[in-house]
Amino acid sequence: MLIRNVEVEGHGPAVDVRIDGGRIAEIGPGLSGPGDVDGRGGALLPGLHDHHVHLAALAADAASVRVGPTDVRDRTAFSAALVNGPPGEWVRAVGYHESVAGELDRWVLDALAPDRPVRVQHRTGALWVWNSAALRAVGLDGDGRFWREDERLRGLVPPTRLDLEGVGRRAAALGVTGFTNADPHPASGLTQMLAVLPQRLLVMGVDEPVKLMLDDPTLPTPAQLARAIGEIRPRPVAVHCVTRVQLLVTLLALDEVGPADGDRIEHASVIPAETIPWLRRLGVTVVTQPHFPVERAAAYATDVDSDDRPHLYRCRTLIEAGVPLAAGTDAPYGTADPWAVMRAATERDHAERLQPRAALRLFTGEPQHPARTRRLTAGSAADLCLLHVPLREALRTLSGELVRAAYVAGRRIDAL
Repeated sequence: MLIRNVEVEGHGPAVDVRIDGGRIAEIGPGLSGPGDVDGRGGALLPGLHDHHVHLAALAADAASVRVGPTDVRDRTAFSAALVNGPPGEWVRAVGYHESVAGELDRWVLDALAPDRPVRVQHRTGALWVWNSAALRAVGLDGDGRFWREDERLRGLVPPTRLDLEGVGRRAAALGVTGFTNADPHPASGLTQMLAVLPQRLLVMGVDEPVKLMLDDPTLPTPAQLARAIGEIRPRPVAVHCVTRVQLLVTLLALDEVGPADGDRIEHASVIPAETIPWLRRLGVTVVTQPHFPVERAAAYATDVDSDDRPHLYRCRTLIEAGVPLAAGTDAPYGTADPWAVMRAATERDHAERLQPRAALRLFTGEPQHPARTRRLTAGSAADLCLLHVPLREALRTLSGELVRAAYVAGRRIDAL
């Protein structure tokens, strides 16, 4: 096919792009070929890649009740959200935060929704809370709180309809042509299930890197983590780090075992300034979520220790120090819109604010090397995002509404 009259970075405006065999065959003015598409002067970009997303959970989101602080504002609204619908059917509620109705356990949920099985996921994705009806339905007991027990619970609950088609089409409408699924323990058959998505797919643990979860209550010593990483080598690792101590343990472990090409730190929620040269020396890539300080500003103002707030989800200071940086949405635990993440990165406080072009690069990296920006050149994969407008205009707004089409291997993805 031929996409004509587009702006391609490094080639200028009003050029044509000929695609053959799923790859870019030629870029230049006055080309000819079949399947002519008029780009009308819009920018043609590398397709966006979401470098950290949880696809099965995102697909299930459409069949879930939203109970986050922006969805239900108090205990009464929370209760109404749980009890609405046919009696007796399981309710899967997601996005909960303690600012809605405080800490949850089975008895709190019983008071709010006693007559139907209810399970509520905290917005971090780490905690599920079940009411008594749900526990009885599967023969469990206890306080109903399950911390990082998704593998155990997965086979106990009724299947949730996964709207994977909707996930793929909504992502295509935003110019997304690839995902990195970041589940720490991918379910059996996950890759096959996700294969229905039209986007390119990297599944951590099945593909490289291997995801490693850290939690403060079960935090290994640096030596223990180094041994675990050593058993994985030569494959790279992606280590989940959301606290200061988790980052320090990871850096000490990587120092001991030695870094590998493709090592990543996921989230890097708290990066003390003194660790930035350490990160650079190790060459580890940070895959962060710069939108969280914007989306969760009110909660972070009270939930995050004042000593940690200046170090949250760094962007500009990392890039200026030479630390490889990329981003993922962490959807459904954050917005699924990468353009919203880019805008948030440009709206941060001055120390961490990115320029629009740098924000765009957070989502145009190679899947296994997210900080290596992909370029449209002859021979590169024809994974493309076509905009309605030139790049300069797009950088002023960073909006998904400017996306006209997404292509994977030269094939247009149908979008919602």
